[in-house]
Amino acid sequence: MKLTFCGGARTVTGSSFLLDAAGKKILIDCGMFQGGKRLRERNYGHYPYDPTEIDYIVLSHSHIDHCGLIPRLIKDGFRGRIFATKATVDLVGIMLPDSGHIQTMETEWINRKNTRAGRPLVEPLYTVEDAYDSLEYFQGIDYYETKTLTPDIALKFYDAGHILGSAIIELQVTENGYREKLVFSGDLGKSNQPIIRDPDIVEEADYLIVEGTYGTREHELEEQKLEFLQNIIHETVERQGNIVVPSFAVGRTQELLYYLSQLMREQKIPNVPIYIDSPLAISATEIFSRHPECFDVEMRQMLYSGKDPFDFPEVIYTKTADESRQINRLPGGALIISASGMAEAGRIKHHLKHNLWRPESTILFVGYQAEGTLGRKIRDGATKVKLFSEEIMVRARIESIDGFSAHADRSELLSWVKKFRKKPKQVILVHGEEDVLTEFSATMEKELGVTTYIPNYLETLELKPAVLEVATASQALAKAKARELLQDWYDFCHQVTAHLESALLDEDDEERVSELEKELEMMKSCCLAGHL
Repeated sequence: MKLTFCGGARTVTGSSFLLDAAGKKILIDCGMFQGGKRLRERNYGHYPYDPTEIDYIVLSHSHIDHCGLIPRLIKDGFRGRIFATKATVDLVGIMLPDSGHIQTMETEWINRKNTRAGRPLVEPLYTVEDAYDSLEYFQGIDYYETKTLTPDIALKFYDAGHILGSAIIELQVTENGYREKLVFSGDLGKSNQPIIRDPDIVEEADYLIVEGTYGTREHELEEQKLEFLQNIIHETVERQGNIVVPSFAVGRTQELLYYLSQLMREQKIPNVPIYIDSPLAISATEIFSRHPECFDVEMRQMLYSGKDPFDFPEVIYTKTADESRQINRLPGGALIISASGMAEAGRIKHHLKHNLWRPESTILFVGYQAEGTLGRKIRDGATKVKLFSEEIMVRARIESIDGFSAHADRSELLSWVKKFRKKPKQVILVHGEEDVLTEFSATMEKELGVTTYIPNYLETLELKPAVLEVATASQALAKAKARELLQDWYDFCHQVTAHLESALLDEDDEERVSELEKELEMMKSCCLAGHL
């Protein structure tokens, strides 16, 4: 039995794991890489497997970093079945076509630049039509239902409490007379999150593959985050600015509406207009209403008493592009919730363009911002950013509330793993930035007494009854330093390539081209001599 880490390894994006067991190839998640250019380029690269040989895809939930490459995989020959919870199947029905639209729009923008520069045109990863075609391969199954894939492989979903329909994946595999239980946490949710249920407790696993997004951080307490939110709203409205919130269309938007409706009912914030400016978020909210089986007791009681947190007078759902443009013509004093959550695409970029330069406005981040994303740059203190080829100064107030994250924090992750009745043979840490996973690994081993392992991208582990070899602390540091040096080398190569490409394309002077040729030969000589 082998497990290959095709994404989500030492990064929080592109989650995808290939299990080769009992004669079948099963892909757990098939996520799109988001963030910096180097990560995004992986979306277009060669597969570490043959798509035609994959028998099944098992999907943990509908966020694009977990499902976004499924249409491309089907374009390239996958013809198996895709299993997910019923709510997830409904959500991917809107998420993937929206992603196809974004791929097409971004490709058109790139090709306009390529045409002007005389460079070759590129193809989108997939189109809206490709995304719709992929939906016929999905099959929804209920939580706790045992689905027999083959006589040797059984699948079961537990509630991950992350977003509507999110699942912890359990696979029982019988191979060579041994039965092994693998549990994939997917993205694990927080306890006491509104609307949906808390994560289920899983008591047994031979191998546990668990996320570590917030493995070194603690979220604010409920009272703290709501007090912080109401203070931000009061202070920004007093300055006659807008509160702009980049928010994931699925999960975060609905949670924000839940809390905003509560704060307005309790008269803790002014009754300002709340614009939900994302067709995807609007459709997702409608799907939420169709899946009460995923709701917790409090949410069901609210609905029973006639208090719908998704539908109150201050909420304005803007579906059309013209309605979206009208928002930016308002003088101020509004709350604008728009996708995407990391500010990488969609209408949020327009709202940032119109508000980042305004000192009276506030940009409020309520979710994880992956390395290399526009949201991360703004949150980390960039003084200016480029939007639609225009440089925008950052003068708005920039705030972040981690407590709205749908991911379990350090204590919650430790608590969830601690509840295993029998310790897993191996805990494999994924879906986290490298420094976070390294620290979280040490914490887990010290506090829980479990054996942990942090895989590399495209690494294949053979899952045997024996425990995997664990590197010493000094070995781990040496490997981390080696990876850092390799990354520096890649960055240097990229800079040199860009410099030479630009120089050679722009020069038509024979003498200058000759100089560049000598420069290239000199660099080659240095490399061969071991000087670089």
